[in-house]
Amino acid sequence: MSQSHNAALLVPQTIGFLLLDNFTLISLASAVEPLRMANQLSGKELFRWVTLTRDGAPVSASDGLSITPDAGLERTPELSAVIVCGGVDIQHSVAREHIQWLQAQARLGRHMGGICTGSWVLAKAGLLDGYDCSVHWECLASMQETFPRAAITTRLFSIDRSRYTSSGGTAPLDMMLYLIGREHGRELAAAISEMFIYERIRNEQDHQRVPLKHMLGTNQPKLQEIVALMEANLEEPIDLDELATYVHVSRRQLERLFQKYLNCSPSRYYLKLRLIRARQLLKQTSMSIIEVASVCGFVSTPHFSKCYREYFGIPPRDERAGQQNNVVTLPVVVDELPAPSTALRSLNLAQGEATFASVRL
Repeated sequence: MSQSHNAALLVPQTIGFLLLDNFTLISLASAVEPLRMANQLSGKELFRWVTLTRDGAPVSASDGLSITPDAGLERTPELSAVIVCGGVDIQHSVAREHIQWLQAQARLGRHMGGICTGSWVLAKAGLLDGYDCSVHWECLASMQETFPRAAITTRLFSIDRSRYTSSGGTAPLDMMLYLIGREHGRELAAAISEMFIYERIRNEQDHQRVPLKHMLGTNQPKLQEIVALMEANLEEPIDLDELATYVHVSRRQLERLFQKYLNCSPSRYYLKLRLIRARQLLKQTSMSIIEVASVCGFVSTPHFSKCYREYFGIPPRDERAGQQNNVVTLPVVVDELPAPSTALRSLNLAQGEATFASVRL
């Protein structure tokens, strides 16, 4: 997609979606539907899209549904951008023809993207060297090992110059809404979000919640148990010596486990879990900053604000103000607002959302 900030474009942008065997259908739909709705709501043909396969033959999604593409790679129309749609068993879904075609499209100056595990294919083609990129968490470890020159993150999506990559599920929707909002205005992105009954558009600062079991495997039950205790005790943090006692390890063993497998100290990891929960509460509830600080285990609001600013780059007050003034969130009819909830009720609602197992440190 073009990076132009002009609201009106003379020529529609044409996006080519390269479908690989066993691609994830929900990710494709999440990427295409915002384009369709952008055209519908704007009354203009802002975007066109085509589906592509290696030889033009139908391809099956991971759920078994078959898609007949618009063209094969040898008859590709002129494109503004290419987005690779990956899915299950991505390593065995890529052919030499895919790689060569992607490299040729990049040489032509096309913007290149990947959704779900599609970034694995871009990395294999050497098109993510030196770029920040996102991928579905199941593919995270293998990508980090196989493509060390790519800057792989746990973010839901990454925009780095002419590279657009997203994790799976509905994350492509957030990425496309971000791009549409950047190019055609946040009001249009907000209207699309409303049509899809999508309550909050996530941004580049939102991360995937990577299951700790996936990060550690099954060989570190003690560490998993410790992290579970941390996550269950954010309001009143447990002393590290007590944590060690609970899982029958020494304080020194506890620190070694965190350094070896999570690359940080236990206290730092605990702090980040509390800050991430605080950010969830600021963005998703009406709790005051004082209440958020309290339920996340901070003894004073100034200390909370200092830690929050150091980690996220902005103070909690600005985070809350930005969320309230964010035009890409759904407008709420005043008459339909629920009665003000208590801090405890807000906390209980927010606790339904899983915390990060892998913490950006």
